[in-house]
Amino acid sequence: MERDFQGPGRSAVIACEGMAATSHPLATLCAVAALQSGGNAADAAIAGAAALSVLEPHMSGIGGDCFCLVSKPGAPPWGYNGSGRSAAGLRPEALFDLGPTAIDPGSIHAVTVPGAVEAWAAILEAHGRHGLDRALGPAIHYAEHGFPIAPRVASDWLAAEALLRADAGAARHYLCEGHAPRTGAVMRFGALAQTLKSIAAGGPGTFYRGTPAADIVATVAARGGALTREDFASHRGEVVAPIRTRYRDLDILELPPNGQGLAALLLLNVLACFDLAALDPLGPDRFHLSLEAARVAYAVRDAELADPAFMRGAGAEWLDRQFAAACAARIDRTARRPGPAAIGAQSDTTYLTVVDRDRMVVSLINSLYRGFGVGIAAEASGVLLHNRGACFVLDPTHPNAIGPSKRPLHTIIPALAMKQDRCELAFGVMGGSFQVMGHALFMTNLIDYDMDVQAAIDCPRAFFEADKTVLERFVPESTATGLRKRGHDIVRAVRPLGGGQAIRIDWNAGTLIGGSDPRKDGAAIGY
Repeated sequence: MERDFQGPGRSAVIACEGMAATSHPLATLCAVAALQSGGNAADAAIAGAAALSVLEPHMSGIGGDCFCLVSKPGAPPWGYNGSGRSAAGLRPEALFDLGPTAIDPGSIHAVTVPGAVEAWAAILEAHGRHGLDRALGPAIHYAEHGFPIAPRVASDWLAAEALLRADAGAARHYLCEGHAPRTGAVMRFGALAQTLKSIAAGGPGTFYRGTPAADIVATVAARGGALTREDFASHRGEVVAPIRTRYRDLDILELPPNGQGLAALLLLNVLACFDLAALDPLGPDRFHLSLEAARVAYAVRDAELADPAFMRGAGAEWLDRQFAAACAARIDRTARRPGPAAIGAQSDTTYLTVVDRDRMVVSLINSLYRGFGVGIAAEASGVLLHNRGACFVLDPTHPNAIGPSKRPLHTIIPALAMKQDRCELAFGVMGGSFQVMGHALFMTNLIDYDMDVQAAIDCPRAFFEADKTVLERFVPESTATGLRKRGHDIVRAVRPLGGGQAIRIDWNAGTLIGGSDPRKDGAAIGY
């Protein structure tokens, strides 16, 4: 499908040797520079991810978590779960007695051990050529010498100004005289630069067993949290086997729980029961089916997904084709059915992908969960604390109930698409709970509607929040009218739904085709 060159938008990027796509152009350049200096896709991905922890501090950081998928020609796909656990000494009974069904994103009990630094080191040890010290170099440079604030970053930062002002460490390190930096302002993070330097010199153990861990633990303890030095010292991520399903002629790979990738695969299985290609990609029928199928997938996610050690089943039963067919049969194509709704979309995550000349593919996502995490920064180290524990629930009978030494349900989900055991595509969609819906919209755009990766990312999106159906601005009004007739209570999105990047490999032509979401500041760059 050729794009309209008179309309707004951008072309997909096409290159031969290597390519990176991230949510910030400077981070993309860091990744490409790593490739051009002899690094492979793993080296480039970690260089880009580390740079994003400085360039987009509200989205990502060394105080957050990381998930990754790697594909190499001739080798089985490799996955890494870099999510941290709750405190070993946590007493959940005291929280259950508080009454609400969810943990407030601003609660100190939402802070879990951050897994990103350990994950970065593990990915490089397994697949990289360069060390963590070299990968952190660009991030250290930007933190120490300064970087200009990009437009979307400035907009998000301004929205979080009050949150940051409420914490002394966050205000000191992430505000300028009490205010968020504006577009084009140059920002420096002196304390964070020193912390990154210490990790570069001493490795991840410096973070988990040294001064940064002590600083974070003291910060949490002062606010009533239960994390200890031992919780940090004992942290380890986990190599995991990806899970998969077939959508049309591609195998779609996700990471297993505690991530929500299983829900994304279930959603694709349900959509595979319908002839989406016969429907207008921006029409009410397509969006209605996608939304109703998503309600099924999110219902399963919210009822069953958790740390796999606590789940009631292995998860494979939710990917059974007969189960998907039964779910599809219950969808009324003419009316919205009442049912569970996901929490609102949040785009406070950084997804990136890199492909090198040897066609190693890395699909990686790093996150603080909500914007600037819990809104607290450790004063000495400058590390922002994530609030991933807000994804726990407070029902003691639920598999995802908060508990000691437990990983919460996780929203961040990198993905790959394979054909005959060869990687065809790396992709990811940012946006908290929206990511499941985002993966399905992107893949159906690409496969059922024959869009290139950039057009598939650009295409207007829909989601649901509470009892509302949320449509982005460029979903046609005729579609909104058609959805209202089917029982949807329509509102227009105040902010864009998520973000995303993708790189597709054309094995016959020997090229890479990349796209990056205009909802963010990012870019796909190849050479």
